[in-house]
Amino acid sequence: MPARVIYHNNVKNALIKDKWTITHDPLTLKFGKKDLYVDLGAIQLLAAQKAESKIAVVIKSFSGRSDVDDSEKALGQYILYQDISKSWRKFISM
Repeated sequence: MPARVIYHNNVKNALIKDKWTITHDPLTLKFGKKDLYVDLGAIQLLAAQKAESKIAVVIKSFSGRSDVDDSEKALGQYILYQDISKSWRKFISM
């Protein structure tokens, strides 16, 4: 499991304050035989619509040697998680 970034608890507390329920910390996605870890999974009940909103939150600090390198890694991770989540949402609910 990867180390948490410095802002993990700040983001988690902000989500809780905004009435999100943390469902996974971390949220694990399967990619073939590999496990990928998204920092947080959360759910928010919308009383007016009687529906649920679900999110997966990736927290980045951009504290590496290069902002460009950090940005490239973040974008690649976003694209990978987006592709995985398209098929994942069909079979698994958070």
